[in-house]
Amino acid sequence: MKITIAQLNYIIGNFEGNLSKMIDAVEKAISEGSDIICFGELATCGYPPRDFLEFSDFIKLADHSIQELTKLSHEIAIVVGSPSRNPVVEGKDLFNSAYFLSEGVIKYVQHKALLPTYDVFDEYRYFEPATSFGVVQFKGKKIALTVCEDIWNIGNENPLYTICPLDEMIKSKPDFVINVSASPFSHSQAESRMHILKENTERYGLPMFYVNHVGAQTELIFDGGSVVMSPNGNIHKEMSYFEEEIETFELEDVIQGLQNRPQQKSKIEKIHDALILGVKDYFGKLGFKKALLGLSGGIDSAVTAVIAQRALGAENVRVLLMPSQFSSDHSVNDAVVLAENLGIKYDIVSIQEIFDVYTKKLDPIFGDLAFNVTEENIQARIRGMLNMALSNKFGHIVLNTSNKSEMSVGYGTLYGDLCGGLSVIGDVYKMDVYRLAEFMNKDTEVIPTNTITKPPSAELRPNQKDSDSLPDYEILDDILIQYIENRKGPQEIIEMGFDEALVRRILRLVNRNEFKRHQTAPVLRVTPKAFGMGRRMPIVGKYLS
Repeated sequence: MKITIAQLNYIIGNFEGNLSKMIDAVEKAISEGSDIICFGELATCGYPPRDFLEFSDFIKLADHSIQELTKLSHEIAIVVGSPSRNPVVEGKDLFNSAYFLSEGVIKYVQHKALLPTYDVFDEYRYFEPATSFGVVQFKGKKIALTVCEDIWNIGNENPLYTICPLDEMIKSKPDFVINVSASPFSHSQAESRMHILKENTERYGLPMFYVNHVGAQTELIFDGGSVVMSPNGNIHKEMSYFEEEIETFELEDVIQGLQNRPQQKSKIEKIHDALILGVKDYFGKLGFKKALLGLSGGIDSAVTAVIAQRALGAENVRVLLMPSQFSSDHSVNDAVVLAENLGIKYDIVSIQEIFDVYTKKLDPIFGDLAFNVTEENIQARIRGMLNMALSNKFGHIVLNTSNKSEMSVGYGTLYGDLCGGLSVIGDVYKMDVYRLAEFMNKDTEVIPTNTITKPPSAELRPNQKDSDSLPDYEILDDILIQYIENRKGPQEIIEMGFDEALVRRILRLVNRNEFKRHQTAPVLRVTPKAFGMGRRMPIVGKYLS
């Protein structure tokens, strides 16, 4: 028996386009003599569809896709994820289902039992969990169909759930398992995924065919990495990251259990590739073509510019250099060199005269009050206004260049440097921004060395450095990771050896600046706990205030 995995990039709600991709994949699989082709979770409508699921017409279009695929199932069986209606009055209106289409009919439907409601997931809002489990028989084989999370409660040891679907299905003695997934990327997800797949195959002694989505859906990025596992727990094949791929496997070869190594990619390489895909799909799926960003000569805007150029092409990226009286000559020169290295269009617009007009107009009101963060923010907002002016005039989408360390503690100006349609590195800590820059320079110097080695500065007042307001980024990042990613409280972090006063100050800054993050662009997710849909905090609260 031959089984094909179709690792595809879907667009949420683009039923016609998604169906067309699947039809092409079916034709390819048939030409290769495949018996079964497998698509991902909710492949008909794309994942996550969120409140589109509340529209009856949306579900009708998904049903239509199933009907069209069913017509193609005479020569090949098709496994595909799609929402399905709950026929009973009790419970939610929908199931998250895996369809098995064969011989021109819907032969079997298995609903998802384990509905994740944590981090970026909110499936119990829409779906009713499955309560019955079986297998489908096809060409003399019994097949266990599972949907994504259903394989993440091995032996009923996950405290989030009370049932293990495969423990139920194994009673019917299946010959192999198919899992249709939509598993979002984080830099640690591939290792977790491989660990879970290995545990499943070793527990049940069955081959497993795991198909994942690839592509970005706003802030969520899907890395692909679909996997075929042999019954002895060996990896038969790990498919490409961040690329569409269709591959056919011979079941008997998989059963033999020969070992293949998983892809060896570093954390930074995966983040680099994920961000490029995130930008590319955000623009492509929304019909945008050209990006714009402010290029300061600092490392954050430099890394963002490289990502944009690699995602969209040099001809589709434009940068605006906006020096003030506080900008150093080397910052402007570094920005020019980077733009020329990337082959992207750049303009230089000094903001000094504009700033002088603002301060002159405000002098009668401000009087003798000293220069402070007010004047710094005016500069940032002038730059934001200029970026948005070019965006409106030329139809470019502004990319936000703030990193996660700065976003965490509010080191950014609303309606200024925090403006933009997409936050590219808002889930990348500052130290990883440096590592990204070094990775980008591994073959040739793209980002000027001075940009990487000079002390970071917002250059909004004379001789300013980030370290004037923030601890060294090595220390700041370690504290932030413990609080944001690992959900450690202040006392736990202090007991790890960090200075108590510093810990309490940093955590207060994180909480106090929640209002800023609620007003900023969607953030491409590359860590296990990104700002946005996966981290829901109250704006008003007293914890650590």
